[in-house]
This record gives sequence, C-alpha cells and structure tokens, in this order.
Amino acid sequence: MKYLYNIGILIYTFAARILSPFSGKARLWTSGRKDWEKRLGKNVNPLNTNLWIHCASLGEFEQGRPLMETIKRSRPDIKIILTFFSPSGYEIRKNYNVADYVCYLPADSPGNAAKFISLVNPAAVIFVKYEFWNNYISLLDKLNIPLYLVSGIFRPGQHFFRWYGKFFRRMLLRFTHIFVQDSRSAELLRNAGIEKVTVAGDTRFDRVVEIAASAKEIPGIEKFRGTERLVMVGSSWWQDEEIIARYIREHAGNLKWVFAPHEIDIPNIGRLEKLLGQDVVRFSDFNGSGNGARIMIIDNIGMLSSAYRYAHIAVIGGGFGKGIHNILEAACWGIPVVFGPNHKKFREAVEMIAAGGAGTYSNYDDFRRIIDGWLADENSYRLSAGNALEYVRKNTGATSVIMSKLNMKDMNKSFS
Repeated sequence: MKYLYNIGILIYTFAARILSPFSGKARLWTSGRKDWEKRLGKNVNPLNTNLWIHCASLGEFEQGRPLMETIKRSRPDIKIILTFFSPSGYEIRKNYNVADYVCYLPADSPGNAAKFISLVNPAAVIFVKYEFWNNYISLLDKLNIPLYLVSGIFRPGQHFFRWYGKFFRRMLLRFTHIFVQDSRSAELLRNAGIEKVTVAGDTRFDRVVEIAASAKEIPGIEKFRGTERLVMVGSSWWQDEEIIARYIREHAGNLKWVFAPHEIDIPNIGRLEKLLGQDVVRFSDFNGSGNGARIMIIDNIGMLSSAYRYAHIAVIGGGFGKGIHNILEAACWGIPVVFGPNHKKFREAVEMIAAGGAGTYSNYDDFRRIIDGWLADENSYRLSAGNALEYVRKNTGATSVIMSKLNMKDMNKSFS
C-alpha cells in the first residue's frame, strides 16, 4: 500500500504541473512550491525552537489560529512554521504575522519529507483537522518528534474504518495525541484501537468569540440599516441568491438587505446587481444616503464577520453547493441563522438546528416560511436568537483543553 500511496503522490504532482498552464489553482500550487528547499533554508533556523503547524486550507487555518495565538502569547520564544496544502489558504494568509514563516507544504514524497523535517527540525508538530501525509507522519514518528492532531472529526464511512484501512489507521496510531471535536469521533478512534484521544471540541468557537470581542464598527452599514431590521446574506452563491431575490421582490420594502457574495469579482457583482434590481448600492459607493437603496452589496473581503453585528437575521450561503460557509461568525452575535440543505457534514449546523437557533431551507417556500416566522413572532425570534448565542457559548473552551495537554511533560521537554 505504501508504494501505491507514493505513486499516487507522484501522479498528483505531475498532474498539477500539466494542468498549471490551464488552471489558476494548479499554477499557484505548482509555482508556490518552486525552490521551496532554498527558501525554507534561508528563512528558518533549525537551531531555534520551531513548532510546525500544518493546515490544509483557510478553514483549517481558522481552527488552528486560536491555538497559534495562544502559544505565541505564552511562549514568544517559539518560532511557528505554518504550512498550507491549498492555494486558497496560503494566498490569503501568507502574511499572517503570528507565524514566523509561512509556506506551502512540499508534496509528500519520502525525499521531500526528509528534507523538510531536517531543515525545520521541529520540536513538535500540529496538524489541524484533516491532512494525513504518510511520509511526513512516519518520519516524525521515527524521529520521536511529538505530533498532534487538533479539531479532528471522523465519520464511519472514512477509509480509516474500512476493511482496507489498515494503512491509514497506522498513520493515526503514530500521533502523540489526537484532539477531536465530538464524542462520536473519539468512539470511532477507540474502536479502531487508537487510545490517545481527547474530546476537546472545535477551536472555531473560540475564534469567533475572539472576533466578536475585537470586531470593528462599520458606520456605513450601520447608517444604511438605520432603524430598520436588516438581513445579512453571508458568503452567498447564485443558488442562494435566486431564492432570496424572489423573497425580496415579493416583500418589497419589508427589510433592509446586505449581501456579502462569496465571489466579489466585477462580473459576479454585476450579475448580482442585475438579479436584485435597481434599489442596490455597493458598499464602496455608499455615501451615507444610498439614494434610497434598500439592498447593499459588500464588494470587499474581510468585513463580513464584523458586519453580522448589524443583522437581525443571517442567511449563510453555500448550502446548495459543496457545503455551507461559517455559521458561527453570525451566531456568536446572538442572531438566528438559516442556510441551504447541504449542511449534514457540518456538526455545528446539525446541532444548532436541534438547539433551535437555526433553520434550513431547500426551496423558496421553506425560506419564506422561516423568515416570515421570525419576523411575525417576536417571542419565536428571541428564542431562536438566544439559542444560537447559547450554543456558541457552551461550546467554547477547546483551545484551553488542548493547551493543557500540549503542556504535558513531553511538550515541555520538547520546548525546553
């Protein structure tokens, strides 16, 4: 199996190079790893106390971020080496100032793993949520370098728990400790013979609470809202937007709306403006009056998490595609959230629906029923809003649990 795995890595790397002239993502993936060994040697001192933290992409980065910032505050002498697999994580967070060096993770060949670990010489390693690279994991185990998984989540259908999964289970057995989000994941691992497991929860809850505590005011959105109720549509895709646009047309003048589309390129903003009609103003063009506009489109990146503070209800996009975007950024402000049907793999979405803080829709009638229900019944709205906030609050604390284990004897010895 190891040989098939290594062949698969070679094929993947070769395919990325072949596709790079035709795919922007493949091009970034390939060019970002060019001369990685030379750049790593120039920027990382192996004699320092280096902590290597790896994230697949942006979502995993947000889960690892509270931990990185807590470690840096308590031990500023530790140098954090942050790696990404995907361009969508690296390109956005390559200048993250808590990390001492940020780079792409070289493809998981035996040679790359040996060179990377030798150049970094990490005192310890943390993988966030996903990403199980056999050559890196095997060599770290051989060198007795502590390796941790944080915010892990496992499901019965994954290859670790299949009849052919021995090769993959062996990777899990090589982790020093695994921190999972829920008890189901812990039970799956223990049934597979992996005992060094702690249910810590999801560090994203800690992150969204931190964001809310330090969020900036946005006078433009506050002025646009005025004294009316506002619905914030976060990270929307066209499937979400077509349903919401119909609701807006059939309930004209009932609410103020702010859209933060997932894609903010000029063609997509233009398409959304055409779909929504004439009463639309872009955030960048808003001068305080909006010329009577009742819909605003946020045409920048980085504002959404703070903008939720002005919302009465949040609609989270992505539920008609691969999956919903971050619902916790909205819920932490104490507002109810609603999202599309593809949310079953998101523990927080399933649990927040069960807790009464969220709703889900598959079509226009579902959407209308949920929104109209919250608008018509103040008691129902307040109950849902309170449930959303309480759900976030009761799930915070994962960072503290993980830190308490990371400060065990082996980690203190590593960071001596």
